[in-house]
Amino acid sequence: MPVPRLQRHMLPNGLRVVIQPLTSGPTVGVSVHYGVGFRSESPSRSGFAHLFEHLMFQGSARIPRGDHFRLIQSAGGAIDGSTHQDYTVFHQVFPSNALERVLFMEADRMREPVFTVESLRTQVDVVKEEIRLNLMNKPYGGFPWTVLPSVLFSEFHNTHNGYGDFSALEKVSVADCEEFFETYYAPGNAVLTVAGDVQPCQVMELVWRHFADIPARTVPAVSESDEPAPRGMRTGVHHDRRAPLPATAIGYRLPDPRTAPLRYLAHMVLCSLLSTGDSSRLRRRLIGRTGVATDVSMGCGLFGALDARHPDLLLGVVVHSPGTSTDAVIAALDEELHSLAAEGPTPREVDRAVAMTAAARHRKFDSLALRTPALGTLELLFGRAELLDKLPGALSSVDAVDLATAAQGLIPDARAVVQLVPGTPGGNE
Repeated sequence: MPVPRLQRHMLPNGLRVVIQPLTSGPTVGVSVHYGVGFRSESPSRSGFAHLFEHLMFQGSARIPRGDHFRLIQSAGGAIDGSTHQDYTVFHQVFPSNALERVLFMEADRMREPVFTVESLRTQVDVVKEEIRLNLMNKPYGGFPWTVLPSVLFSEFHNTHNGYGDFSALEKVSVADCEEFFETYYAPGNAVLTVAGDVQPCQVMELVWRHFADIPARTVPAVSESDEPAPRGMRTGVHHDRRAPLPATAIGYRLPDPRTAPLRYLAHMVLCSLLSTGDSSRLRRRLIGRTGVATDVSMGCGLFGALDARHPDLLLGVVVHSPGTSTDAVIAALDEELHSLAAEGPTPREVDRAVAMTAAARHRKFDSLALRTPALGTLELLFGRAELLDKLPGALSSVDAVDLATAAQGLIPDARAVVQLVPGTPGGNE
């Protein structure tokens, strides 16, 4: 069945609204994206965007602290938020009869969140514990997304990760939070997405009722994050005291999806050709034939394809045996890339890689919980929420020549390589 056409609206205060009615059941997804992520941070405020995501759940003028979670969950829904390079998103899925309640709560915190010393200190501690659990005390924690950008890039906005550091988080004040909200959380810097069991006219009636009176504010300009591509291969070493096996991460700059969409799609398909499924080139070579690796993966984007503005990364990770060097892993990758660049893939490889890339997109966004924020992400970053449903079909335009060209572009003197070494420097636990 064809996917229902999207509707777009804009309120006088600048809030953009995307609506997609679906007949998947009596459920609705709502997401609110704000155009601020960890690439918006200054060096003295590393990790602030992620901390602020937590603070936006700590109550607003008419919603007491803790009630946003409680009211969604008591209605049978699920709720979450996340911070990315160029945006922060709050999203929830719930029974359709709770739509007005959810829109009211989202509007209330867009209008007037409440920041207190108590909630700030509590959330700083929560974020610090999250860093300990997800990065410090977890095998391969944050690898490679917290490590590789600092090797491939040079500018602060591209090199630092979204968690920040403890010292910067501990210095945040309530006044800092209020200033951050005024700067980045304006309705004109946001996209509201509603998808599922809805009637667009009824949605817009509720949106006008709850969001239209939020005052418009100046919207910050989209920050320019691009920088010159690296000259010469860049390398780094990352020690992980909890990792059982060494690993190698490889990063390349991706084409800009706005100016070179077909080249970007070719890199998505190339990643599938190299690492998706047992018959992919690298998995067949490094796992099936030689047994030197236990896992091989490649993908576009630090958090997924089309999840950030330019520049973004193509990432590859190989977890391998202690007797296999990073140089051997890189040599195997380069041989496969050279073969693809010189001879091109077979027709069967092209068909398989295109089909698997498209199928992965369909599977990933089949659920309302993932589809709704994905629509908002594409609208905020590229002004094209409809890409979510058009992209699988567009992938079919990628051919053998496109893939050979993409492989040829992944040259050794424009990449970053990070070697993960189990244990601590010097071998001491």
